[in-house]
Amino acid sequence: MKLKTAFAAALLAATMFSGAASAKTFVYCSEGSPEGFDPSLYTAGTTFDAAAHTVYNRLLEFKKGTTETEPGLAESYEISEDGLEYTFKLRPGVKFQTTDFFTPTRELNADDVIFSFERQFSSENSWNQYVAGASWEYFNGMGMPDLIEKIEKVDDMTVKFTLKKPEAPFLANLAMPFASIMSKEYADKLEADGVKEKLNQQPLGTGPFAFVAYQQDAVIRYKAHPDYWGGAQKIDDLVFAITPDASIRYQKLTAGECHLMPFPNAADVEKMQADPNLKVMEQPGLNVAYMAYNTTQAPFDKPEVRRALNKAINKPAIVDAVFQGAAEPAKNPLPPTMWSYAEDTQDDAYNLEEAKAELEAAGVTDLSMKIWAMPVSRPYMLNARRAAEIIQNDFQQIGVKVEIVSYEWAEYLERSKAKDRDGAVILGWTGDNGDPDNFLHTLLGKDAVGGNNRAQWANDEFNDLVLKAKETSDQAERTELYEQAQAVFKREAPWATLNHSISFVPMRKEVEGFVQSPLGDFAFDGVDIAE
Repeated sequence: MKLKTAFAAALLAATMFSGAASAKTFVYCSEGSPEGFDPSLYTAGTTFDAAAHTVYNRLLEFKKGTTETEPGLAESYEISEDGLEYTFKLRPGVKFQTTDFFTPTRELNADDVIFSFERQFSSENSWNQYVAGASWEYFNGMGMPDLIEKIEKVDDMTVKFTLKKPEAPFLANLAMPFASIMSKEYADKLEADGVKEKLNQQPLGTGPFAFVAYQQDAVIRYKAHPDYWGGAQKIDDLVFAITPDASIRYQKLTAGECHLMPFPNAADVEKMQADPNLKVMEQPGLNVAYMAYNTTQAPFDKPEVRRALNKAINKPAIVDAVFQGAAEPAKNPLPPTMWSYAEDTQDDAYNLEEAKAELEAAGVTDLSMKIWAMPVSRPYMLNARRAAEIIQNDFQQIGVKVEIVSYEWAEYLERSKAKDRDGAVILGWTGDNGDPDNFLHTLLGKDAVGGNNRAQWANDEFNDLVLKAKETSDQAERTELYEQAQAVFKREAPWATLNHSISFVPMRKEVEGFVQSPLGDFAFDGVDIAE
């Protein structure tokens, strides 16, 4: 159970639960490596946990344990009567972290906010392509370039966003990781030194923990930010011990080598709950697991083919094998805990004979395809390989040959976005802001094709409905539009919806102050270790 290097092992050894050291070190056995440390570049929860929820803050934040927003780096805001202007008053006295690689000379101001957003939408900004191929996947996938008219500095502590049209989820969107606020002063220094790439390697923000060091695929180390505007932390050092195997995470947890772990094997949960040295939090996940067909590639460009294949997937078998029953089959792209969920949707009945007959009627015989299986555990899909094997067996019974493929996690995410990707990819989503738009538009809208829309599905009827739903603040009207959109989704079947899971978070009994997030975040501000 050693980490990959002597350095990492020594780092963890220093965190064992002895009373010898006065400093408190909290060890989180994370499930994977971050893609980088600039959260605006990525969409994976693993990356957000390692950067957005440790190093950075946003204008607004989500109240712990909820999907409600509260003041963050903006202490207040005003919205114009027409819903097109949002004016934010920044919190005074917010200090950036001081690290071995940079010492700030000023506090947060409007320049930092302008820089953090402008680099994402202006191709003329010198930071727009500071990472080769940067697509600003979230910003663009949510249609921000078509939404934001301009961002202005009113004065040093006031910023105004002017929108081209009303946007109901706009405030919730600003609390999401892609909207993390960077230090323009730090970025200017990196640019002057010709090392802009370090913004994605050595992050610096206003958040509760300052970045110290990262050893690839082994360990990330942070220290508490002593001047954090939200108050001093109860732990001094935070360590992410990167441990992709859920069984090994469990072993480390019971051995006292980490305090908390994500995404346990479903078969281990009952034993964890019975262990007097552990405690296990749980709640329904605001999530969905799916298999996205590439709807631009034959024969998956035909809805009747996609629907036929969906009828051949034994979802209850996936729930039983992967989750030990701690999940439910999915029929909609929204989770059942989300408002506007279409209760009346009729799911595709598991029927191999009908599936085979419908494929033949569509002129599809001797089909061979690839199914992509994620290499990591995620809350919505604990074991994608096992799920893929069940689907492979089901498809074999209707004459469809399946090759299961996978890649390292960051490569998997990048490759699966390609518009010419072959086959179908298993992925999923945990909501980032509690709004249906974060599922329907972010994952299935035309703006997200080539990004989060892994199905490459560009359906005008669906897209018009979700865009219209953005522009009204009336929740009843939005619900009706989202229900219509879900009906279009079910008819066109760009995905096979697989399951919604229950989320379990096991930890040592000594852990205090951790709040389970409905958004699937792992944030450690406010966490303590009992003596």
